[in-house]
Amino acid sequence: MNKFAIIGLGAFGIRMLEELLLFTDEVIIIDKDPNLIKKYENKTVKGYTVNIIDEESLRKSIPQRIGTAIVDLGGRIELSLMVTKYLKQLGIKEIVVKAETDQHEHLLLMVGATKVIFPDREAAKRVMPMLASTLLLNFMPISADLALAEVSINEKYVGMTLLEANLRKELGLNVVAVRKCDSESFEFIEPDYRFAADDILLLAGSEDHIFIFSHHKEDLHKKEHVSFFRMLFPRFHL
Repeated sequence: MNKFAIIGLGAFGIRMLEELLLFTDEVIIIDKDPNLIKKYENKTVKGYTVNIIDEESLRKSIPQRIGTAIVDLGGRIELSLMVTKYLKQLGIKEIVVKAETDQHEHLLLMVGATKVIFPDREAAKRVMPMLASTLLLNFMPISADLALAEVSINEKYVGMTLLEANLRKELGLNVVAVRKCDSESFEFIEPDYRFAADDILLLAGSEDHIFIFSHHKEDLHKKEHVSFFRMLFPRFHL
C-alpha cells in the first residue's frame, strides 16, 4: 500500500489529509505548528513538528518508504521549491505541490514536482459550468480532453432510446449510467433504454460537448458560448 507524507497543513494540506484518512492510515504529517500536529496526529501514523527550513530535520521525519508527498507551504514559494527539490533527491516517486502562480508552477516542475495543484482554479473550473447551465449538476475535469459530468436530460432527447439519441455519434458523448432525480444510485442502461424527463445522466466526453448538451435552447449551442467559457478558464495541469 502506498504511504503518504503531507508537508504543511494549510487549507489544501488539511483537506488532502482528511480525504486520505477515509481510505488509509498510512499518512504522516509535518508542520511547524505543534497545535496542528496535535490536532491530527491521533488520526495518523505519526506527526512531526519540524522547522522545514532545516533539511536534516526534514530528512529524519520522512521515511524512505514514502511513495507520495503532498506539499502545502502557503505562499512561501522559495521554501516550497527547496522542499520539492529535496523530496526529489530522496527518491519520492510522486510529489504533489500547491502552487501560487504560473511561474511558480513552472519552477516546481523543473525541480521535481510530478503534479502541481491550483486549488482555487480547480474549484472555479468545476463550479463555473454548473453556474452557466441549469442542467449541469456536477462536473469533474479528468484531462485536457475528457471530463465526467452529471447532467439532467436535455429535453430534446426525452422519449428517445439510448440507441436513437446516438449521443456518441452526434456529440462524442458516452452515457456511463443513469439515475433518477430523486435517487442517488446510478444504474447501467441498455441501448433500448428510453430517456425520461426525470433522468440524470453520467456523461463522459469533452467539456465542450458536455457544455453544449447541458443547454435546452438551440441558440446556446453556438460556438461562441464554448469559446467564452474557454477564455474564462484556460486549461491547466490537474
